[in-house]
Amino acid sequence: MITVSACLIVKNEENVLARCLLSLKDLVDEIVLVDTGSTDRTKEIGKQFGCRIFDFTWVDDFAAARNFSFEKAEMDYIYVADADEVIDEENRKRFMDLKQCILPEIEIVQMKYTNQLQFNTTYNFDCEYRPKLFKRNRRFEWQDPVHETVRLDPVIFDSEIEIIHMPEGNHSKRDFGIFRKLITKGIPLSKKLRSMYARELFISGEDQDFLEAEDYFTSLLSEDRAEEELKIIQCVLTRCGRIKQDGAQILKNALKNVACGKASAEVCYDVGEFFMEMGDLQEAVIWFYNAAYETECELNIRYSKELPLLKLARCYELSGDITQSKLYQELAQNAVEKEALRD
Repeated sequence: MITVSACLIVKNEENVLARCLLSLKDLVDEIVLVDTGSTDRTKEIGKQFGCRIFDFTWVDDFAAARNFSFEKAEMDYIYVADADEVIDEENRKRFMDLKQCILPEIEIVQMKYTNQLQFNTTYNFDCEYRPKLFKRNRRFEWQDPVHETVRLDPVIFDSEIEIIHMPEGNHSKRDFGIFRKLITKGIPLSKKLRSMYARELFISGEDQDFLEAEDYFTSLLSEDRAEEELKIIQCVLTRCGRIKQDGAQILKNALKNVACGKASAEVCYDVGEFFMEMGDLQEAVIWFYNAAYETECELNIRYSKELPLLKLARCYELSGDITQSKLYQELAQNAVEKEALRD
């Protein structure tokens, strides 16, 4: 049977840490707790569970903290955990079974990450695979009988283990602060982080968060971008135009978005909002309908589901068509329930 180090990076997690550590107890062989500056009882709780505790000076870099935690691990495999995660009894059994029968060539185990839509995380699925268990020391192997080469791709296993994500709240404000600091320092954001920044804005950003991000996303247009990324930028800049009631900015970005091919649901939704705020309900209905039925979301799945349907209901209510209003209210509720059942 393999041994496992659980590695966590924490800061002020006293409200949820014990719940997490209790679900890891007797499941892993050591718990490495890397504290990035807690001022509450986080480290005290860690000591109660026998964690190996290390301090790490926070440098606005989660990857640096994760790398530090991996350096402290001593077991065969490393399980990456967060304080707001829980493994229930059924999945604890699956985890233990995995420890007993995992094949030696497997280097990464993916587990199902659940409960994301419920807590407004930056992913559009309630359940998706994420790499969670890593072989600590990788063995390099040569392959092919002639013109031999070292195998570079890791051996990955998709398990049936489900990790329940149960945060106290959304972490977007913290993330927005990190994004802004990186941008101010002139540190380039990767394509992935640019997408995550936009995604978090559309999931939990307030008007001010969008406006503070506007200059950055505008600057991205100075370089050639793939259509996929252009559509994300257009979503952000169209929202900024709507917030400022800048019709020219909305028109410029929305038209480019439509010209890219299939329009983005987020853009159609914001154009609908613009016309609704102007009192042009007939035009607003057209754009909300397109968001709900004729487009796909780029950043937040709700902009192609219940959100435009609720706006359609409101438009018909304002125009005095109560029958249509009730119909779209029911459709919005059905969309929410259908998504919950699918996940």
